[in-house]
Amino acid sequence: MRPFAGLMPEMRAPKGEAQERAPLVPQMRADLAAKDTRVMARPDKYLLQDGTRVPGVTTILGRFKDAGGLIHWAWRQGKDGLDYRESRDAAATAGHMAHEMVEGFIRNGMFSVPKGDDETAVERATTAFDAFLKWAQQTKLKATHTEMPLVSERYRFGGTFDALLVDGRRAMGDWKTSNGIYADYLAQIAAYAILWEEHYPDEPIDGGFHLLRFDKTYGDFHHHYWSELEAGKRYFLNVRAAYEDDKELKARAK
Repeated sequence: MRPFAGLMPEMRAPKGEAQERAPLVPQMRADLAAKDTRVMARPDKYLLQDGTRVPGVTTILGRFKDAGGLIHWAWRQGKDGLDYRESRDAAATAGHMAHEMVEGFIRNGMFSVPKGDDETAVERATTAFDAFLKWAQQTKLKATHTEMPLVSERYRFGGTFDALLVDGRRAMGDWKTSNGIYADYLAQIAAYAILWEEHYPDEPIDGGFHLLRFDKTYGDFHHHYWSELEAGKRYFLNVRAAYEDDKELKARAK
C-alpha cells in the first residue's frame, strides 16, 4: 500500500494491488488526510466517567427502527430458495468496497484497489471512489478528526463519528453504504453533533452536515448536505428518552 497522490482515471493498478495516481491537486492529500488528523479505534462499548455502560447512537436508533421492509425482503429471498445472508452480502459488495477505500484514504491518505472475484463489483467500487475523489478535489474541507469516540455525561450515550470536516467552519461528516437516505441517518449524524458540542462547546458545528453515500449494488457515489439538523437533534433526544422507558417497561412486563 502506498500513499495516495491524486487521481487520473486512465491510470489503474491491477486488481488487488495498491495504487498511486498522478495528482489532480497537489494539496489534496494534505487537505483530506492532514497530519494533525486524529484517528481513534472504535470502542466496543461506551462508558461514563463512573464506569457505567451506556448505549451507542446506532443502538438507540435501532431500537425503534422499522424493520418491516427488511423482513419482507428476507422472506422473499427464502421463498425464492435463496439464502438472504448471501444475497445481502453480494448486493453490498460494490458499496462496501468503495466505503472501505474512502475510509482508508481519509485516515491516512492511503488506499488499495479492492480484491474480489466479482470484477463488475470491483470496477463499480473503483468508479465510485473516483467520483468521491473528484468531489473531494472540489471542496477545501480538511478532516481534522476521524472515527472519534465520545460519550455524553449529560444524556448518557456514546457514539463514534466518521469525520469532522473543516473549512473555516466545522461540519460533521458521515459515510453510508445504502440504496437510499433515511430519516434515522439524519438523526444519527445530528446525535454526533450533540456529542461534539458537549465536549467542545466553544467549537460548535456551524458548517452543516455532509453525508457521503455509496449505493450497495452499483457503488454509485452521492453527496448530501444539510446546513442544520436541529430537528434531528430533537428527534434523537426524544428517542434517547424513549429508549430508557422502553427498557424499563419491558423489564416490568416479564
